[in-house]
Amino acid sequence: MYIKMFKTPDFSHLTREDYESVYEPSEDSFLLMDAIEKDVEQLQSMRPTVGVEVGSGSGVVITFLASVLRSSLMCIATDINSKAADITKRTGQQNNVSINNIVTDLVKALQPRLNGLIDILIFNPPYVVTPDNEVGSQGIEASWAGGENGRQVMDRIFPYVSELLSPNGVFYLVIIKENKQDEIEDIMKQNGFTMTVVITRRSGPERLSVLKFQRIQAT
Repeated sequence: MYIKMFKTPDFSHLTREDYESVYEPSEDSFLLMDAIEKDVEQLQSMRPTVGVEVGSGSGVVITFLASVLRSSLMCIATDINSKAADITKRTGQQNNVSINNIVTDLVKALQPRLNGLIDILIFNPPYVVTPDNEVGSQGIEASWAGGENGRQVMDRIFPYVSELLSPNGVFYLVIIKENKQDEIEDIMKQNGFTMTVVITRRSGPERLSVLKFQRIQAT
């Protein structure tokens, strides 16, 4: 039976006004933290030096990663929303961890400087199936609107994963059933990655999963 060992970050400092700008920590956030905790021994054994969360929002997940791997891990959070960058910084401070915040579209500002250097890459993308015109809007719906098949945003990051990850790096991705897991697996396999389902949980009508990708090792 899975027993939780690490404390969920404190986000009691966040206000109703903050949640008008960023996605409030929810079941997918907690599932992603559970996946990290489930893999904690593997992650610690990697001796990671760079961890990145794309689209950090409230900052609870990258803060959790920093709290769990309190060694020499440099944690970076990206978000296209400048308010999210500020909120993530405050969440780190609330939990006594240091987060480097970068306002950028996905991972654009990380390249080429961090190519081949990221040991842990995390993405809880906008995955809900919505009309395409909601994707990338200025409203809070941009934090969940994924367009057709819920894949418009996550599909954009897949080509960058092989460029950014270190040789033994891992990439964690949150999806729902409607995102077509088999298609994602095929895309990433073509990019040189093998996929593992770390954890799956039903939340209301949604079937949430956290996928983990690692480079296919030459035999």
